[in-house]
Amino acid sequence: MPVITLPDGSERRFDRPVSVHEVAADIGPGLAKAALAGVVDGEPRDTSHVIADDAALSIVTERDEAGVEILRHSTAHLLAQATQQLFPDTQVTIGPTVEDGFYYDFATEHRFTPEDLEKIEARMAEIVAQDLPVERVVCSREEAAKLFAEMGEHFKVQIVEDLPEGEEISLYRQGEWVDLCRGPHVPSTGKIKAFKLTKVAGAYWRGDASNEQLQRVYGTAWANKKALKAYLNRIAEAEKRDHRKIAKKLGLFHLQEEAPGMVFWHPAGWVIYQTIERYMREQQLAYGYEEIKTPQLVDYSLWQRSGHADKFADGMFMLKSDERDFAVKPMNCPCHIQVFNQGLKSYRDLPLRLAEFGSCHRNEPSGSLHGIMRVRGFVQDDAHIFCTEDQIQGEVGDFIDMLHDVYADFGFSEVIYRLSTRPEQRVGSDADWDRAEAALAKALDAKSLPWEELPGEGAFYGPKIEFSLKDCIGRVWQLGTIQVDFSMPGRLDAQYVAEDGSRKVPVMLHRAVLGSFERFIGILIEHFEGEFPTWLSPQQAVIVNITDKHADYALSVQETLKNNGFRAVCDLRNEKIGFKIRELEMKKTPYIIVVGDQEVESATVSVRARHGRDLGSMDLDSLVTTLTDDVGRRGRLMGEDKH
Repeated sequence: MPVITLPDGSERRFDRPVSVHEVAADIGPGLAKAALAGVVDGEPRDTSHVIADDAALSIVTERDEAGVEILRHSTAHLLAQATQQLFPDTQVTIGPTVEDGFYYDFATEHRFTPEDLEKIEARMAEIVAQDLPVERVVCSREEAAKLFAEMGEHFKVQIVEDLPEGEEISLYRQGEWVDLCRGPHVPSTGKIKAFKLTKVAGAYWRGDASNEQLQRVYGTAWANKKALKAYLNRIAEAEKRDHRKIAKKLGLFHLQEEAPGMVFWHPAGWVIYQTIERYMREQQLAYGYEEIKTPQLVDYSLWQRSGHADKFADGMFMLKSDERDFAVKPMNCPCHIQVFNQGLKSYRDLPLRLAEFGSCHRNEPSGSLHGIMRVRGFVQDDAHIFCTEDQIQGEVGDFIDMLHDVYADFGFSEVIYRLSTRPEQRVGSDADWDRAEAALAKALDAKSLPWEELPGEGAFYGPKIEFSLKDCIGRVWQLGTIQVDFSMPGRLDAQYVAEDGSRKVPVMLHRAVLGSFERFIGILIEHFEGEFPTWLSPQQAVIVNITDKHADYALSVQETLKNNGFRAVCDLRNEKIGFKIRELEMKKTPYIIVVGDQEVESATVSVRARHGRDLGSMDLDSLVTTLTDDVGRRGRLMGEDKH
């Protein structure tokens, strides 16, 4: 009879096979009511799943991330059921979960409208109120295909027929409605408490534009109404902060159809870009990097040797010249090895840190392009460290220090650390992977950093640490990474002379702090809502005159600020001072410098900072000191230590 081991190590003994729900009830009625599913020996299962043998079990509730995922998957089924009740001629296809929600693809002649979504949502609420049991039914492949054929669900029949012969098929039934799914799902529809349908989009069956066009209904689901409300508020805030809208308002950049996925930087946006590039160059030099520049066009044979052609050929832009095939550089690493290979290196030359603001191009699908967050032409703050195995941990530790300094200067204080370990398909021995993963873990532990493991998520050539930031509205952005590579240096003939005189292949660490400049600037625009810290602002100070007779003095103030390294301009338009100030405040100008009779006479200025803060009158030396202190803090909070 089964012995059930719980997460705290305690055991529950039963004299008969027992369901997940019964185990939860044995622990307590509160847990039985809250249970959404169970994890039995590492496998997610419904609460109805019967355990006949000894097993490890954890109960999944809405408090768990896995529980919210189950709620979302079950809400996708709820959406499909409600849609078919209201629009009976609709066929269902697939309905997976996505980040923060779910979608379901439908085949129907009817074009869904926002009003339709409201009706579907109302019907979903009715089905929740009915608290229909959700039952798992197991059948053969043939039985499932026959059932869906009789229902007129031709897309489901295709899915079933593509499953392997002899595979057990699971169906989920709630009321009269049934769907094909692996599960698990909530025990009953009444467990679904908080959801919202968000939009309709076009899709193709199985993602192929040559197949039938479908309608994709998106939604979100959460454990409770409070979490749903917080999410919807976050989405509304994100919409308000859309980097494309803010960029248009501030004149930072634009994109157009003649160059899809390529950015046209305007003067104001290019100032931000160049400021970031100069800053990153200073940081890299301080941490011992040497900057290089490599070609944009490289013979395709190099990408074949590096292994990129096998994995990324569809994403490369190609051209032919002089009967040779060339690829526009999609990444920098093979070219950096070519620089390393010039002249035989000694162990005394390692670690060798080569950095490049590398311009790359990838043929991303047009449907995935999104402002400057997802583009085809981009620049990476890319670097590669060639080192020995013994140097991995130290180099990773130094990189983490650099990364923390950089993120703090941009105003980010919360970093999330994840260690991605060996995937199923990989190169290198298990012993190599053991050492590489241990070195990365030790580097994180040496900094006393909290981290989580992502099993199987490493690159095929080695493990990596991913660094993610949380922005001011709680969104997580994966940015920095450092990856251990055992494969590519050897494939491209990289060697160094070891201390014993033998030839060895160096370890290659791929690392980036910001990722692509384009995406990072997009994140900054949304994080700051266009109100950049003074050091990043295209115009740091604007001098405005009250009347024409103050214009010469305004120009002299501008000259003083420019001579001290500040981006200062004059607004000498024949407009009322209040109008000019309001306009500059809308443009999020850090400092508005007002000059009139009193300022001219006393050789002072009247200073207004953001949000209407009146800093009063000050002489030019004090103004320079104020701006110097502000720029020197970069994006750090007032009083925050800079280490």
